[in-house]
Amino acid sequence: MNTDAVILAGGYSSRANAFKMELNLEGKPILRYVIDAFLPICNQIIVVGGFQIERLYPLVQNCGKKVRVVYNEDYPKGMFSSVKKGISEVTGSQFFLTPGDYPFITTDICKLLLEHSGQIVKPRYGMKGGHPILLPYDCMEEILAEKEDSNLKLYMDKKQVKQVEIEDESILLDIDTPFDYEKAKLLKSLRKD
Repeated sequence: MNTDAVILAGGYSSRANAFKMELNLEGKPILRYVIDAFLPICNQIIVVGGFQIERLYPLVQNCGKKVRVVYNEDYPKGMFSSVKKGISEVTGSQFFLTPGDYPFITTDICKLLLEHSGQIVKPRYGMKGGHPILLPYDCMEEILAEKEDSNLKLYMDKKQVKQVEIEDESILLDIDTPFDYEKAKLLKSLRKD
């Protein structure tokens, strides 16, 4: 199956006190960890920008032709507008969807999710869901038809979702605050991936 990836990178990063996608972990920006996880297994990787989109271009310049940045002019309306913009660019038969601030996504985790292709698949650690989510192409039109005041959680709550247990708590770690960033730096330094 042809697989795309949509990475959401259009938010304000207001709680992080920094532009999150640029934050450095072990010599690499957070966004690059997410892109690098998808590169070996995806046909195209769509990075959805909005606020300060110009700061995304240097982060993807050496990623090759598979990766492109698209602009969500509706980014002030929130993350769901970026979800819609990103998936409207999908051409594969399925696609991964994740915010760009999950630096512990790996190709191996993505491959585990791909074993359940054809349905909505979400990684889980314990009782908590993580990222990325894998969705079949036929979800695209349904999500695009959702009302503006909806969100991905409301959509997913109406669907059957296959939960795949991942024995790695880091799938839950996104970078929302300076504390999260410090925690991620410590974890990356211990893992040295």
